[in-house]
Amino acid sequence: MIDATPPQATHRRIRPFNTKDTYPEQSLDNDLCQAVVAGGVVYLRGQIGQDLDTRESVGIGDVEAQAEKAMSNIAMLLDEAGSSLKDIVKVTVYLVDVRYREPVYRVMGRWLKGVYPVSTGLVVDALARPEWLVEIDATAVLSGATL
Repeated sequence: MIDATPPQATHRRIRPFNTKDTYPEQSLDNDLCQAVVAGGVVYLRGQIGQDLDTRESVGIGDVEAQAEKAMSNIAMLLDEAGSSLKDIVKVTVYLVDVRYREPVYRVMGRWLKGVYPVSTGLVVDALARPEWLVEIDATAVLSGATL
């Protein structure tokens, strides 16, 4: 885990990166990160079928495999942030085809069994790369945070 947050900051940035490295085929230069922890909340970047360490797309043409990788990434990032899947409060799912809803939600359902987050689902024309079929965005609280 790489943490680029100064010690006096009131938030923590997890896995910072620059878009020129992630999207070399595009003319971008944005400093982003995979997660931010602030005020007892973990905000995740939308996760897709991509290995976070190698930046390689996985499951090309297979929406279930992409959803599995997205959920695996979410679990890993939450762990790095000091949270877990059971702490997810909201998910947003972006699909490029409404026919992908059932397979994606079945995958999510396995990962989030008994969690009961609120959920929003959207069908969009495209994601950042044409091979990406699903993106899952999640927000969680820190483990042990009181309500």
